[in-house]
Amino acid sequence: MKLFKNILIILTLGIFFWACGSSPIKKEATEKEEPVVIANDSLEYEIIIIDPGFNYYLNAIAQPEGFYSQQYLETRNRIWVINWNQRVQNPSQFNPNIYENIIDYQQTIDYGYEVNYKLFNYFLFAQRKYNMNLGGGFRTGRIN
Repeated sequence: MKLFKNILIILTLGIFFWACGSSPIKKEATEKEEPVVIANDSLEYEIIIIDPGFNYYLNAIAQPEGFYSQQYLETRNRIWVINWNQRVQNPSQFNPNIYENIIDYQQTIDYGYEVNYKLFNYFLFAQRKYNMNLGGGFRTGRIN
């Protein structure tokens, strides 16, 4: 009986100390993330992405630069830009807070690898974050 009493006291003290412990400090939502700038100076072309989480996605989740060929990136970007722009033009059907701006991506212009890489990864990021499908073979939960 005395053993049971001692175990109960120790268990009660353990629960008491555990309940009084502090919780981990969470990162405040008010911290601003630096925007990602996609630019090609020779073409005077620039896209600024302010979507929270994209910096992290680009640095921690996205495949590294050089993983995809420029042709692959351009092909995907063409399909996704067309679908994106159609959604921008239909605010009654698609969320205008997500699809805010038309992307002027012309097939005849060589934007270079970096612009295509970052635009491609933004589309992957947006499709995962907003649970959307812009077409072109993307499947939710899979990085192309």
